[in-house]
Amino acid sequence: MQDYIVEMEHINKTFPGVKALDDVSFNLRAGEVMALLGENGAGKSTLMKVLSGVYTRDSGTMKLFGQEITTDLTPKKAQEMGVAIIHQELNMCQHLTVAENIFLGRERTKSGVLSEREMKREAGAILGRLNIDIDPDMVVGDLAVSKQQMVEIAKALSTNARVLIMDEPTSALTSKEIDDLFVIIHKLRDEGCGIVYISHRLEELQHIVDRVTIMRDGKFITSVNFADTNMEEIIANMVGREIKEKFPKVRCERGKKIFEVRNLNAGRMVRDVSFDIYEGEIVGIAGLMGAGRTETTRAIFGVDPKEGGEVLLDGKPLDIKCPMDAIRAGIVLAPEDRKKDGLCTKLSIRENIALPNLDILCNGAGVVNAKKEREMVDRTVRNLTIKLPNAEVNAASLSGGNQQKVVVGKWLARNSRVVMFDEPTRGIDVAAKVEIYNLMNELKQNGIGVFFVSSEMPEIMGFADRIIVMCDGRVTGELMVGEATQEKVLEYATRFENKLQKDRAATA
Repeated sequence: MQDYIVEMEHINKTFPGVKALDDVSFNLRAGEVMALLGENGAGKSTLMKVLSGVYTRDSGTMKLFGQEITTDLTPKKAQEMGVAIIHQELNMCQHLTVAENIFLGRERTKSGVLSEREMKREAGAILGRLNIDIDPDMVVGDLAVSKQQMVEIAKALSTNARVLIMDEPTSALTSKEIDDLFVIIHKLRDEGCGIVYISHRLEELQHIVDRVTIMRDGKFITSVNFADTNMEEIIANMVGREIKEKFPKVRCERGKKIFEVRNLNAGRMVRDVSFDIYEGEIVGIAGLMGAGRTETTRAIFGVDPKEGGEVLLDGKPLDIKCPMDAIRAGIVLAPEDRKKDGLCTKLSIRENIALPNLDILCNGAGVVNAKKEREMVDRTVRNLTIKLPNAEVNAASLSGGNQQKVVVGKWLARNSRVVMFDEPTRGIDVAAKVEIYNLMNELKQNGIGVFFVSSEMPEIMGFADRIIVMCDGRVTGELMVGEATQEKVLEYATRFENKLQKDRAATA
């Protein structure tokens, strides 16, 4: 049996009021992919931050490549020993080139002068080794998120990393880009790199994973060869109970038309978009990356200016020029990036819920009515079963699922009529996903219009009542869930792309 290159035994880590790691053990061999799994808040990222030197352990023992770590590990020391971490939120300098990002803080110099030629040459060699087709001279801000992810991997390997930690690496990637990433992971594994893979997309595991380590509530639960377990056992170990239904659905009679979008145009990515939402249904918006789904929600919500078209609520046209117009009309958006666009993470839960509702919480003099605010916050936390110590904790301290509930809860506090979700379950665990689905079901039962954007085909097929498909900024198809197949959805999702290929073939 091959020796471990990472050995962590009885690791403990406490933050004020929270025991994040409780007697956790973890190990990793060279040339294997270890999936580190657990619900949001299970302690996965904290454990990896201890391994990479971001956090200092309170107690426990660590060995890296057979060497016992007796002093506090720092990020610099961990990097020098061969440990690299790629965080879920990419940490790139958008205005610098690919080569400059790869060697940031470790710039190549010659006679005290920055050697851009040397950095470009080395960056090109690393990218070539991984078969990544990116020009080292390109500015990172001009790259797609998937390409930035590849640059992060190249950056990690430029430090001669022998342990690579990937935290939710596929959360913003398309199916094709995920396949490309898996090819790179297989290549690194074959070269002897040990990889820790953190993901909530359990369907990915079968393609790359050798072993699985599961955590729950800051504790180690089990470690097992992936071939010796199954998805039901993995989920049961993650959540401590059996999840009977992955996509819980509530049947409702389809009622009256609530919401209409007519011939909406907004920039290059929203072209003549039309669709309806009825009471008693949940509509899924499907399409490939760049189809214009997110841009459509932003145009409806007033984030991006409309160039034409109408938005109607209960048959009446709305004049939405900014998000506040939409909010007052009863149309709200839970955005794709909840930390960046949906929450003020440095403010408390109370402040996040109250902030968009100040118009109904303040008296005529502009002073917040503390009693009304408290009642609103308590009702929101209770109705959505948001798990938190108290409403004064910062939003950043909550798990992904509970953050999503706060984003939705602040809108429901004002009796909204239409709720748009953009990637509602991205980056949250399987149990939290079920909670979000149940929340959407409650909205549906209460006669609120619900539609959601998702890049995950199983989610669209398993949870939506009706599917609207977009491609190249246009609505290209509509399917009731009973008649929908993945093949039909993909046919609509690539309609213009396929037409373009046929046109090229005809003129060749």
